[in-house]
Amino acid sequence: MNKTTAILTGLGLLLSGTTAMAKDLHVLNWKGYGADEPFATKAFEEMTGDTVVNDFFNSEQEMLTKLRTNPGLYDVVMINAAFMQQALDEKLVQPIDTAKIANYGDLNEAQAQSKMLNVDGKTYGVPWTWGLTTVAINDKAFDTPPTSIKEMWKDDHKGRVTIRDDAVEAIQLGALATGQSINDVQDIEAVKQSLTELLPNIRTFWSSENDWNQMVASNQIDLGTYWSGSAGRAKTKFNLPVSLVVPEEGAVGWLDSFAIPQGSTNVEGAEKFINYMLSPEFYTEWDKSVGAPVSASQRAVAALPEDSFNRRVMGAPEVAERVQFQEPVTDAQREEYLKVWQGLKVGAN
Repeated sequence: MNKTTAILTGLGLLLSGTTAMAKDLHVLNWKGYGADEPFATKAFEEMTGDTVVNDFFNSEQEMLTKLRTNPGLYDVVMINAAFMQQALDEKLVQPIDTAKIANYGDLNEAQAQSKMLNVDGKTYGVPWTWGLTTVAINDKAFDTPPTSIKEMWKDDHKGRVTIRDDAVEAIQLGALATGQSINDVQDIEAVKQSLTELLPNIRTFWSSENDWNQMVASNQIDLGTYWSGSAGRAKTKFNLPVSLVVPEEGAVGWLDSFAIPQGSTNVEGAEKFINYMLSPEFYTEWDKSVGAPVSASQRAVAALPEDSFNRRVMGAPEVAERVQFQEPVTDAQREEYLKVWQGLKVGAN
């Protein structure tokens, strides 16, 4: 066998081995939320040889249901930190060896050590992104952005406000408007009264980014609650007249993480995928081309332009002081909030 033949034969064996080791990687996430971006899928598959298979949920409860009813199917799942305890209680996720995730060391320390993601000395969730549920405005409706959450209650916006049809978010909105902690609502009657006064201003409720974006594109709304990353995408990707406001009363903060479900058949691929999702290369492209929430990776955020929203605004100390990060909601609380919210909606009709 001559030298060239030997080299080609060796390459053939190497490629055959790589192909044999390549696996499917099943990812469960919100649709259009970073992990399923075509550029990301292409880059990860080229790096690893694995094939990314995306599946989606429309609510955290649907995400949990999919994990329960499809044991062993998923390798990576995006879980809001406030829902991690429920996943742990049902043994739906497994501990993660963070030593195998090189970019883990770049994470914001407080988020990496979150008690919601770390239990009994084990890590079950790797912080990925964080952001706000706050007020977003239709720029066409304002000469100057409002500074108070109470703007949504003004008569000027009757029939031109939208909020998400979600009981927990609605109660948290009412808590902020009445000066209460979103995680310790002491005066539920004040919240009910506040939301009752808001309902006449509601045009309709939204459940997806597409709902919200279509309403502002057709100039049907002036303002409403929205997710910070979604507002960024509306402006960056769809060129819509949308701006985010962090009102003086505060905003709801959330932390999203990646976890590895119990029974995953591709843990190694999952670790590589999570590592890629934390990389500056992925994050800067996501924010530039689509619009993204804030990465939990400090190195990734630092790679953004200095004037970018996620560095200039979301990183500002005065904004951080007004954010209340949501904590887990018990089943009893969720049932109470749902009962209150459904009663208010029925009463408004």
